[in-house]
Amino acid sequence: MDKENTIHMNPNTEAGFEYLFKTYFRELHAYAFSLLKDWDTGEEIVQALFLKLWEKNEWTNINTSIKSYLYKCVYHDSLNFMRREKTHLRYQTLTAHTLKNETDDASNKLKLSEVEQHLHLALNKLPEKCRAIFHMSRFEQLKYQEIANQLEISIKTVETHMVKALRILRREMQEFLPLMALMLINMFRS
Repeated sequence: MDKENTIHMNPNTEAGFEYLFKTYFRELHAYAFSLLKDWDTGEEIVQALFLKLWEKNEWTNINTSIKSYLYKCVYHDSLNFMRREKTHLRYQTLTAHTLKNETDDASNKLKLSEVEQHLHLALNKLPEKCRAIFHMSRFEQLKYQEIANQLEISIKTVETHMVKALRILRREMQEFLPLMALMLINMFRS
């Protein structure tokens, strides 16, 4: 190696550093791309490596060939980047999942509250006897015969009031039927 090439290869000089950068940047960038499968990130890693080496002037600590050293640095920096990205992605996924659950819970509670309010208003629109029979059937879970016995009416009258109550409630709660179906499905999945 002649004296002129030795000067160009000395990374401690600006000319030597520029020579190494121009000589190895493209192949190191291609190597980083082959590891990361991302052109821009590969470029950033190689640029950061050269910047770090220039700022810290670590060339004197290299015990192997400069080319081997640069490839090893790009390899390790790429692996570190992939680890950070994997951790970041895992954190994002966990956070998104947690936020979705919390949002879904809050949303479901809000929707349930709205449905309950609308149901209360719809129940108040029922005639008094009809409302009492519906309440006994659906909320107290009494059978038609038990309701008939308690109110001293026929089973046929209980049935008639229930048909009337369900028809009125279906009409009043029509906008909430799809929502109620989804909420019931979600309740049974949990």
